[in-house]
Amino acid sequence: MGEILDIVNARDPFEKEFHQAVTEVVESVKPVLDKRPEYRHNGIMERVIEPDRVIQFRVPWVDDRGTVRVNRGFRIQMNSAIGPYKGGLRFHPSVNLSILKFLAFEQVFKNALTSLPMGGGKGGSDFDPKGKSDNEVMRFCQAFMSELFRHLGPNTDVPAGDIGVGGREIGYLFGMYKKLRNEFTGILTGKGLNWGGSLIRPEATGYGSVFFADEMLATQNDSLNGKTCLVSGSGNVAQFTTEKINQLGGRVVTLSDSSGYIYDETGIDEQKLNFVMYLKNAKRARIKEYTDKYKEAVYTELDPAADSNPLWTHKADCAFPSATQNEIQVKDAQNLVNNGVTVVSEGANMPTTPDGVEIFLDNNILYAPGKAANAGGVAVSGLEMSQNSMRILWSRQEVETKLKGIMKSIHSDCLSASEEYGTPGNYVNGANIAGFVKVADAMMDQGIV
Repeated sequence: MGEILDIVNARDPFEKEFHQAVTEVVESVKPVLDKRPEYRHNGIMERVIEPDRVIQFRVPWVDDRGTVRVNRGFRIQMNSAIGPYKGGLRFHPSVNLSILKFLAFEQVFKNALTSLPMGGGKGGSDFDPKGKSDNEVMRFCQAFMSELFRHLGPNTDVPAGDIGVGGREIGYLFGMYKKLRNEFTGILTGKGLNWGGSLIRPEATGYGSVFFADEMLATQNDSLNGKTCLVSGSGNVAQFTTEKINQLGGRVVTLSDSSGYIYDETGIDEQKLNFVMYLKNAKRARIKEYTDKYKEAVYTELDPAADSNPLWTHKADCAFPSATQNEIQVKDAQNLVNNGVTVVSEGANMPTTPDGVEIFLDNNILYAPGKAANAGGVAVSGLEMSQNSMRILWSRQEVETKLKGIMKSIHSDCLSASEEYGTPGNYVNGANIAGFVKVADAMMDQGIV
C-alpha cells in the first residue's frame, strides 16, 4: 500500500492532517484489499482518497466599524457513494484545506458506519466567531452562504454544525439559504426545534461517545457506573458527554478550553454542569471562571508549545477527548495508561496522534476511534433529515432510543470486522474496515464514476 501513500504525499505534500487520516485507513484495510482483489483492480482506494470536489471561495463581510474583512470559505465534497454529502461546517482560525480534507475523509467512513444513506463532506472558514457581535456573525454567515448555497441541496449536500458553528450560526446560514432559494428545505441539520430541528441533536455526539464506551465495557461485563472520567473540551460534545456519564453513574473531574483546564475531584455534577453551560453557551466565557464559583476546583493554564497536556495526568478509569485533533500526544497516552485509564472513547475527530494510538493498542486499552465513537452526532443529523422529509418530529425518547441503537450497531460492526480480519478487539481496524467495505461495495456497484 506504500504506492497509495506515495501518491498522497506527492500530490499534497503539506497536508499533514490529511496524510495522518489516510495512513491510518490504508494500513487498516490492507487485509481487505488482499482478500478482495477487485477493489485494487477498480482503484477503489485511489478514488476514495481523492475528493469528488473541492470548493474554495472568498467571503467578504463588513464588521461593526464598517471595515471590509475577507475570509476563506471551503466545502470538501469527498464521496457520495451511499448518499448526499453530509458533514459539518467549522469556523475557526485553524481551518485550512488539510484539516477539512482529513475531516471529510473521516466523515465518509463515519457516516457509512451509521448505516444511514449519507456520503461524506466537510467545510468551513478561517473566520473566528469568538469576540464577534451577533450582527458581525450574522453578516459573515450570510456572506458565506451567498456563495455556498449553489453547491447545496437536500439530495446533494447537507451540512451541519461543528466547532464555531452552533445554533446561532446555523440559524443565520439557513435564513440566507431560504432567501436565496425561495424554498424551505432540510438543507442544514442542527436547526432550531421550532423550524425543523431534531430533539437530542445538540446532545448526540457526546451521548454517542458515552454509549459506545459503555458497549465496550459491557464486553468485559463492566459499565460506567462508579468510574472516574477525564473529559477535555467544554463545548457541546464535552458538556453532553459529562451529562450522560453522570446519568450512567460515572464521575467527571475535568473540563477544558484552549486556555486551560479545571480539575474538580469532587465531580462535575448536574448543578456544576449547568453552570459550565451558562459560562460557555450564554456568557461565552473561559472555563477558568468555574473556579471563581467552585473553590474546590483547581485551574491549570495550558502551554500551547508543550508536548503534553497535564489534564491527562490525573488518575481515572476512562478518558473522553472531546476538544480537537491531536490533543493526546504520545506522552499523554502513556500518562493515561500509567494512571489507570482502561477506556478511551473519542468525542473529537482524530484527537490522538498515531504514536498515542499505538500505546493504547499495545496496552490493551479499550480504545474507540472518533470515526466510530463520535458518529452519534451525524447519526442524529441523519435522523433530522428523515424527520424533515416526512414533516414530523419524533419525541426525545424516540430519538435517544434510535441513537443508542445505532451506536450499539456500530460497536457490533466494528467488533465483527476486527475479528473477521484477524485483529479481535482492535476498534481502529474494525471501524476502518467496516466503513470502508460499505463505501467500496457501493462504489463497485456504481461503476467508474
